[in-house]
Amino acid sequence: MNTIRTAMLLAAMTALFMGVGFLIGGTGGMMIALLIAAGTNLFSYWNADKMVLSMNRAVEVDEKNAPEYYAIVQSLAKQAGLPMPKTYLIDNPQPNAFATGRNPQNAAVAASTGLLQALTPEEVAAVMAHELAHVQHRDTLTMTIVATFAGAISMLGNFALFFGGNRDNNNPFGFVGVLVAMIVAPFAAMVVQMAVSRTREYEADRRGAEICGHPLWLASALDKIARGAERIRNPDAERNPATAHLFIINPLSGERMDSLFSTHPATENRIAALQAMARQMQGSETQAAPRQAPTPRQADEQRPSGPWGEAAQPEQPTEPAKPKSNPWGRNPTGPKGRWS
Repeated sequence: MNTIRTAMLLAAMTALFMGVGFLIGGTGGMMIALLIAAGTNLFSYWNADKMVLSMNRAVEVDEKNAPEYYAIVQSLAKQAGLPMPKTYLIDNPQPNAFATGRNPQNAAVAASTGLLQALTPEEVAAVMAHELAHVQHRDTLTMTIVATFAGAISMLGNFALFFGGNRDNNNPFGFVGVLVAMIVAPFAAMVVQMAVSRTREYEADRRGAEICGHPLWLASALDKIARGAERIRNPDAERNPATAHLFIINPLSGERMDSLFSTHPATENRIAALQAMARQMQGSETQAAPRQAPTPRQADEQRPSGPWGEAAQPEQPTEPAKPKSNPWGRNPTGPKGRWS
């Protein structure tokens, strides 16, 4: 199903790309656009993930220079039954994260330094579980291809005025076609981004909550990330808006100006869905067996596994827990990392 969906998306984006070429340069422009689209398809499949990581200046880390962050991703990947993805860190104060890669065997997850500083280890685990859910659902290939095509279509629209509208390019629509290419094409690309991203975010929230085992961890994290994104600009994302739908929360400062065209669902709705999921999980546990006070040994056995096993569950998003001091990338007994 995911293969068919990706193929249909590629066909739609290629057709849109060819349409822009026809509006700018007629039949000749359409054929040139077809060749460019074919090249973009191949490039996107093999290199879109590297390009997205480069745009955001992400740096790969490991257990030596980011031990706790790396350990969380490693534990979650094992719990989800996924290969260990490459793990990246973005030197950016805005709290955010994304996943990319053409398949689970060639996946990468990235978190910003702002996210690791603002969130508790439990919330970081929930965010990375969300990103691993995208990897497991194979959303990463589709989303990176959309980002590449949207950027290319927007570029064609921006340059349409300079290359179209004259009599020598066999353009049957003239200047009107150029205006349509300039205005409608980027809008159409944005609509495709919205269609791809919105439903996938809800699914990744649900599966991410299942992987980490605590929906309220992710609900609390989304609340903090959304408030942080409102206050802190992300210059790299602003320069490359076509990649905004990859992030767990829209990183663009103008996103809140018109929620109708946001690439992400409303954060409040996502939090409400996670809270409902938590209540459902709690109700299922109550019906399955009466709750009894555990013995000390049982309490130890019931603690969640992983590097966040000693932490308590965070509070509701309406009363977020106070941020802890930043332990990320610090290893007192080992070599220090880039942001130690």
